[in-house]
Amino acid sequence: MKKSKQPVSLGLDKIIYFARITKQGDSYLVEFPELPGCLTEGDSLEGARLNAREALSGWLFVAVKDGVEFSFPRVHRGKGYYPVIPDLDVAIPLLFFWARRMRGLTQAQAAKQVGVSQQAYRKFEIHGKSNPTLKTVSKLVHVLDLPPGLISPSYFH
Repeated sequence: MKKSKQPVSLGLDKIIYFARITKQGDSYLVEFPELPGCLTEGDSLEGARLNAREALSGWLFVAVKDGVEFSFPRVHRGKGYYPVIPDLDVAIPLLFFWARRMRGLTQAQAAKQVGVSQQAYRKFEIHGKSNPTLKTVSKLVHVLDLPPGLISPSYFH
């Protein structure tokens, strides 16, 4: 697949999944329509929303690590839908994963362009496996044609 000249329309602001939260008896059930089996609950609506982020982050971490195919987030509107952002340490590797795949690159091809081994590159796409330097993140952003603002300090707060 040819590499696109235009930046991927993908950034941390796009990694927002919508949870459907419904009252079930004395608790609230949380489901993510695009992520089969990603469920949690809470004793209150606020508790359910807090648990949703933990469930989403955990589900995404395991799915990427295990090579499970899953859908890109879609916007859901209406009663009972709430936006949920995964933890940043899960969102950044996920962003690298999606951008590489959208560019049609294998991990080996991306690794070569970044100047690291394929094994080292794989760790960039898995939560908790890598702590790249800002210089390496800059290379990843360039190779994957991500928006340059991704490495802005405002994204890391």
